[in-house]
Amino acid sequence: MSSTEERKILEGIVAGDEVIITTFYKQNLQYVRQYILQNSGNEADVEDVFQDALVLIYQKLKADSLELHSSLRTYFYGVCKNIWRNRLRKNKKMVITEEIPDDAESIPPAVIEYIAQKEQEHVYRKHFLKLSDSCREILQLLFQGKSMKDIATITGYSEGYTRKKKFDCKRSLIQMIEKDPIYQELYLTPEKK
Repeated sequence: MSSTEERKILEGIVAGDEVIITTFYKQNLQYVRQYILQNSGNEADVEDVFQDALVLIYQKLKADSLELHSSLRTYFYGVCKNIWRNRLRKNKKMVITEEIPDDAESIPPAVIEYIAQKEQEHVYRKHFLKLSDSCREILQLLFQGKSMKDIATITGYSEGYTRKKKFDCKRSLIQMIEKDPIYQELYLTPEKK
């Protein structure tokens, strides 16, 4: 693929051009699918990883921080592989020891950091959604910077009950997150485990 074609694809991704994105998807999905299915994944994993990698490239393009030192396909495939390896490692399903091809670009630390950040957000969202509706409402209002008095008025609880409820909800959320195996991988160093 020429650099002109790659530039056109990258511009299409930023612009949200459905034709270009669909074409890119069709041309690259088979490589990602083959890798993930051979390494403990399923079709849903293939779609998730592909979408996450596409979002990552989109965000890097919007931030003007995407540096390609290889073909777009090689870079994209490398990003997908790293996202999947990271998930497998965190889920402790398997450790992949496959050698990276010589023409594959090494993934910059910023990309690895972005992937870790997305995993952290995923852990938080997963457990936040397990909270009761009232807990989610109180914590969302708190995150929006509302005072205890405002939260009490909005929810209809007394201010004292609102404070106690906030404390209980935060404690429940923290306990669920800390028990999550992904949290263990993300935050605990070998000495702390």
